[in-house]
Amino acid sequence: MDLVIRDARVIDGTGDASYRADVALDNGRIAEIHREGDGPRPTGAQEVDADGLALSPGFIDMHAHSDLALLRDPDHSAKAAQGVTLEVIGQDGLSYAPVDDRTLTQVRQAITGWNGGAPGDTSVDFSWRTVGGYLDALDSAHGGEGIAVNAAYLIPQGTVRMYAVGWDDRPATDAELERMRQLVAEGMQQGAVGMSSGLTYTPGMYAKDSELAELCRVVAAYDGYYCPHHRSYGAGALDAYREMMDLTRDADCALHLAHATMNFGVNKGKAPDLLALIDDALAGGADISLDTYPYTPGCTTLVAMLPSWASEGGPDAILARLKDDETAEKIRHHMEEIGADGCHGVPIEWDTIEISGVSDPGLASCVGKTIAESAAQRGEAPWITARRLLINDNLGSTILQHVGHEENVQAIMQHRVHTGGSDGILQGFKPHPRAYGTFPQYLGRYARDLGVLGLEETVAHLTSRPAARLRLPDRGLVREGYRADLVLFDPDTVAAGSTFAAPRTLPVGIPHVLIDGRFVMQDGKRTDTLAGRTVRNPSPSGGTSRR
Repeated sequence: MDLVIRDARVIDGTGDASYRADVALDNGRIAEIHREGDGPRPTGAQEVDADGLALSPGFIDMHAHSDLALLRDPDHSAKAAQGVTLEVIGQDGLSYAPVDDRTLTQVRQAITGWNGGAPGDTSVDFSWRTVGGYLDALDSAHGGEGIAVNAAYLIPQGTVRMYAVGWDDRPATDAELERMRQLVAEGMQQGAVGMSSGLTYTPGMYAKDSELAELCRVVAAYDGYYCPHHRSYGAGALDAYREMMDLTRDADCALHLAHATMNFGVNKGKAPDLLALIDDALAGGADISLDTYPYTPGCTTLVAMLPSWASEGGPDAILARLKDDETAEKIRHHMEEIGADGCHGVPIEWDTIEISGVSDPGLASCVGKTIAESAAQRGEAPWITARRLLINDNLGSTILQHVGHEENVQAIMQHRVHTGGSDGILQGFKPHPRAYGTFPQYLGRYARDLGVLGLEETVAHLTSRPAARLRLPDRGLVREGYRADLVLFDPDTVAAGSTFAAPRTLPVGIPHVLIDGRFVMQDGKRTDTLAGRTVRNPSPSGGTSRR
């Protein structure tokens, strides 16, 4: 055997009670699980004393924004140190494939705040144009060594619409819809596991349900799933969730609800309403799962708060409107007095909007302050401050949005179809701590300290449940024959080191992480191993319904 992990408390990912065992690894897989009394203990070329440690499957981050970080940063300790062995990227309907030259330039500018990579940034070689090309770039990254952790990809519906239709708020023509269907089919054939949408982000939000359903039918033909950031997490949240359930039922497509929160004052204490809606759909035969992060604030870009009509036409058009005084006043009125769709139909409260990152280092003094605080220091109205920042930072500013409710967070994470997703944006001077802390936060704060979930059940939420959604036949469990993507952690000390004040602090209590039986974290330190590869759609041929 290559490696034997001795005397571990095995939390196998099923949710069942843990047990003590030796686990032997060979050739990247779990070769033997030896419980007490099973006979001669296995021996290996290398051994790890795991007494006092829990051994679990590697954690699967169902909502990650590492699309460029994996290419740019071979270390990627933000995720590796948490025990994440697989990330699902291409989220919220905006990513970098499939594209043509025009679309690539536009999407790079549009999501600079999420990933960096603005036009002119040479830290990544954007040589691909297809989904397959992007996945190949990940597999051959860093001199052909690969990437830090495994990655699966969702086709971004907003990017697809940008490619085929542009930034116009109008229905797609028959020819444009057929082109989008073709792009989605090609992406699924090339390895994508599903499709994402960002239905509060332009231009994806301009798609009507009938258009989305047509694309979901293509996804379903390749046994993929649809992962929408739906049209409202605020004033219309329940209707927005119901809309996605109805749409995917019509398309016969599996549904995974992205960062399934109930935010803003209008939704305080309303998580049971969402869960009842999900339970009713499940009872009717729907295939639904969801992910959440274990924090109350959200994180996005400042430009995302604008009304959709102000974003039509793309980044250059947005900036032109912001620079025009009359149009800017209409934007302010819509945001502050009516409630923009970009802010989920709720009139914006500037004291909840904290600047977490800027593209221009010269604007760093804004970071860590709310728009209301910055405006008060300047002696001006908050909208004036926000407008100036949007213009001066070329729309690249990211924000923390303090609109969540702890009782909702705890209620939703207990649901049987729940999985963990960080929604972690790694850019910015002061990113959300969830990027570095989501998984130890679940294990430490919510399982051990608060007892919201038992430890075994928490591990199942982070491992086997997402593996089942991704249809991975040999990941997500500690089981003989499965891939040796594993985490060793101390249940008594595991905790997120990251905080809102120090968001890039690594977790504690996770000494070892392995991918394919190779240490990517050893004794609490990142090794130089790049064991990550793309995890591609296991049904690339299509032609059959997922049911």
